[in-house]
Amino acid sequence: MNCAEQLVEMFGSQADVARAFQLDRAVVHNWVKTGYVPVRWAGEVERITQGRINAVDILNEASAKNPVRVKSRPNDAPFGISPENQTMTQYAPAKRITSFHPPQRTLMGPGPTEIHPRVLTTMSQPAIGYLDPVFVEMMEELKSLLRYAYQTKNALTFPLSGPGSVGMEFCFVNMVAPGDKVVVCQNGVFGGRMLENVVRAGGTPIVVEDKWGEPVDPQKVEDALKKNKGASVLAFVHAETSTGAQSDAKELTRIAHQHGALVIVDAVTSLAGTPVKVDEWDIDAIYSASQKCLSCTPGLSPVSFSERVVERVKKRKDKIHSWFLDMNLLLGYWNAGARTYHHTAPTNSLFALHEALLLIREEGLENSWARHRRHHVALKAGLEAMGLKFLVQEEYQLPQMNAVYCAEGVDEAQVRSRLLSEFGLEIGAGLGPLKGKIWRFGLMGYSCRPDNVMLCLSALGSVLDDMGYPVHVGDAESAAHGAYAQMHATDAQRKKRAA
Repeated sequence: MNCAEQLVEMFGSQADVARAFQLDRAVVHNWVKTGYVPVRWAGEVERITQGRINAVDILNEASAKNPVRVKSRPNDAPFGISPENQTMTQYAPAKRITSFHPPQRTLMGPGPTEIHPRVLTTMSQPAIGYLDPVFVEMMEELKSLLRYAYQTKNALTFPLSGPGSVGMEFCFVNMVAPGDKVVVCQNGVFGGRMLENVVRAGGTPIVVEDKWGEPVDPQKVEDALKKNKGASVLAFVHAETSTGAQSDAKELTRIAHQHGALVIVDAVTSLAGTPVKVDEWDIDAIYSASQKCLSCTPGLSPVSFSERVVERVKKRKDKIHSWFLDMNLLLGYWNAGARTYHHTAPTNSLFALHEALLLIREEGLENSWARHRRHHVALKAGLEAMGLKFLVQEEYQLPQMNAVYCAEGVDEAQVRSRLLSEFGLEIGAGLGPLKGKIWRFGLMGYSCRPDNVMLCLSALGSVLDDMGYPVHVGDAESAAHGAYAQMHATDAQRKKRAA
């Protein structure tokens, strides 16, 4: 007796089966005639019969009675698969491609950084819909974790779908209307990108330039704002990735507000690596990136906006010049209440950011800042023991981005190449006018560890020595160990006094 006949026997007649399944009687009659129940009804049959007929039995019987056949595959083809015809093959890759498995690298460049195993594991979890209630709840947790990282209570704090450059453009396209005067500080590559955004948004840029490797000069900013009355925005990079120089965000923001201007702050390399205090410093708009000190996968840009910015954008008479980056549309998308559709969120990347921010919360933000400072001091001691000099003066040096002048008499590109090929170690090159003149050593997020510091010093010393640079192998490691010992001793004394 097949499953269709069992149903008729169980319910009494074909008409009763049709009523139970809310079907036309002709459908049930067809089941009995063909001798099987279609696969799509397997779960419903098991539910309505309360398990007396299993879904598996329906599946097995339907597969046997009506096996799936792909008509485009001739029966005489091996395993039912026909070889590709010449028309299809001509578009195939020239070389044989297999699954991609990247090599294990120690990432100590300007980004991305190494990713914590917990973050990698979280990122590989099953995908769910971006309007799934569970995902929506996770988004709310993610926003609260970001507020902690930014040290703010701003309601509009969330991750944009896109890299840090998207965060930058989001700020400018919403806050700068055609004709607005914008003071832009340029002391490296990314100040230059801010300038480009002002121009593309139709604003009138007033450029404040400082030498690459130096922080933004507050006096120059004040002079520019005095000279250009009515400037609506001051834009600057807090931590210039191309040089490793850190500017005084608190003082620059104070000056801007004194002259009635809002601020846009680039915190791509500073967030979680060095103090960023949005509320205390009264910052209006700020953006960062997921792949730096947050140690997450690239492709997300955490942003935060004050109510002043939100109100300003809402009052604009013209339409925002980007549909995807229109703040008015994204307000509903990241709203805690009824969430409106805007775009398909990169769900698994957001899982990863949630875990990366949770790791920072568990460590404690101040401890994260201290960790970056501690390993910077040790790395610096080792690099200087090799005779290498820093580009930036000590008081303005970023702990997480160390720019040093290249060793004289060696091919700097070959040094980087050998570090990568022989030690699996990546460091960064100089950009713009600093190309070929500096190396950039990143100590960000999960990459900021003592084993990475010691590997970097040992590998660099070995390569430089092999290339004829006068360096005593072991001196750098010894200097770093000495720096660690001194910091441990200082911490112990401080704890003793506190007790």
